[in-house]
Amino acid sequence: MKGNNVLPNVHLRKDWQLRVKTWFDQPGSKKRRRLNRVKKAAMIAPRPIDGLLRPVVRGPTLKYNTKLRAGRGFTLEELKASGIRRKEALSIGISVDHRRRNRSVESLEANKSRLQEYQSRLIVFPKRVGKPKAGDSTDINALSSAHQLKGTILPIIQSAPTLVLVKSVGNNKTDAFLRLRRARADKHFKGVRESKARVKEEEEKAKQGK
Repeated sequence: MKGNNVLPNVHLRKDWQLRVKTWFDQPGSKKRRRLNRVKKAAMIAPRPIDGLLRPVVRGPTLKYNTKLRAGRGFTLEELKASGIRRKEALSIGISVDHRRRNRSVESLEANKSRLQEYQSRLIVFPKRVGKPKAGDSTDINALSSAHQLKGTILPIIQSAPTLVLVKSVGNNKTDAFLRLRRARADKHFKGVRESKARVKEEEEKAKQGK
């Protein structure tokens, strides 16, 4: 050993076994979650497993507003345009959000058509067999052949961006960068050039006066 160094004294008694986190219950938790999903599906049958119908909205900010996603609920204006009452909507599996507002006609029309498509496919089972109320399905074949929907209710399809090519008119040989730099320089030196022109004009007037 060389130099006045600390003698090797390695501490290996840390009781690390007490601080280790294990996931031995992971397979059991997976099975329990699956059985709960099956139990919930049987409990809410014949309603869809996915839950309520959600509207199509765009995310906020410039980063996310190009993509479509599912929103919290349909606005009261969208429900009114589709002829659905607010209290009736939740009873037939349509989510409602009284806080959201329609900022454009496009979103209103898109969700209106979504609600109309949902209504065309909807089958409402009467509470009493043989005594249907207003709005209940009366087609016996449709009621007997109906099955529980296990996927997403009316999946959202992303709209592809459209690219439009516009033919430019005029001289295409001009350099846009040079034009911008020239315009920037003209704006920057406008005052200096005007003052120089004014001084030169005054000098010429003074010479003519002599």
